[in-house]
Amino acid sequence: MLTTGPAKKVTVYVIEGQTHHGMACHAAVLDYLFFRGISDATVTRGRAGFGTDHKMHTSRLVDVSDQMPIKIEFIETAERVQEVLPKLTEIASRGLIEVHDTYVIRPSSPKGIPQAPMPTAKLESKAKMMRIRIGEHDKWNDKPLHHALVQALRANDIAGVTVYRGILGYGANRRMHKDSTLNLSHDAPILLTVVDSEEKLRAVFPCSRSDDSAGSGCAFRR
Repeated sequence: MLTTGPAKKVTVYVIEGQTHHGMACHAAVLDYLFFRGISDATVTRGRAGFGTDHKMHTSRLVDVSDQMPIKIEFIETAERVQEVLPKLTEIASRGLIEVHDTYVIRPSSPKGIPQAPMPTAKLESKAKMMRIRIGEHDKWNDKPLHHALVQALRANDIAGVTVYRGILGYGANRRMHKDSTLNLSHDAPILLTVVDSEEKLRAVFPCSRSDDSAGSGCAFRR
């Protein structure tokens, strides 16, 4: 784990369609960093950009591209960076690698005052899983409904929630929604799975029944 002090920030730029031994280049970079024990790495996909050929690539609906810029970033000690840099150069052979000096600050408690460990949330009894099905474009107070639901669940100390974005589905209107490069849907199905005790779930979402046919778009399961 990195400690407070000097470090190196590494940014690897590749193109989305770029491959290494048949594998997506950014995935190959991430796998290599993971297996070499690099503490953290983040992959982001650009919405627009161009490279040495000065050809513009965008993610607009009218110009869907698999050639978007991909950026992989991580921070490590200078020694660890020197260890992984040769292989990264090989994997991202047609890309670009930046290495910058940086300084890491790890917040800690004042000297002499022990820092209490963070409690771990655990469920050690029977629980319920609730599923909430909504549409991607559903809003609440001008924000995406699934974002608002996650924030509300977290504020109510619910044990866990996961949001899934569907790639194919339909709702009450029987209209098919699908996600593909030729038919990008702005109303893909969204599924939230929420886990906690039945009492806590009912306190947040007072559904009328406790089976899969519950109304209001939510359903409890054992």
